[in-house]
Amino acid sequence: MSIETTPDARATELAEELGEAITELPAYEAFLEAKAAVTDDEALQQEMEAFERLREEFLMAREAGTATNDDLLELQAAQEELHDKPKMSAYLEAKSDIELRLQELDHIISEPLAVEFGETAGGCCQD
Repeated sequence: MSIETTPDARATELAEELGEAITELPAYEAFLEAKAAVTDDEALQQEMEAFERLREEFLMAREAGTATNDDLLELQAAQEELHDKPKMSAYLEAKSDIELRLQELDHIISEPLAVEFGETAGGCCQD
């Protein structure tokens, strides 16, 4: 006697297979490697923390109405300097690559649906 697979069970099985297949994508593997390189670099982590402090200070100043154009230019320069670091640049490129691939997969999944799969799965309320 064969056991029929329900549509819910089949969808879950396919989702699990898709998740496993994504982990095997070269873009995903490159993303993980680049992320690890950034995470494991103590000096880069310190630079990221310094940038985050600068960003927070700017946001607080902007909220208080005391932020200047020079403050914004300083923040932008600090971000450019951080993004120009080889490991950070490689990470941002790998992140962009995997995000684009996931968007492509989202589009393929969403094609037969009446809604965008990724937006709905993300729980965001959009009209």
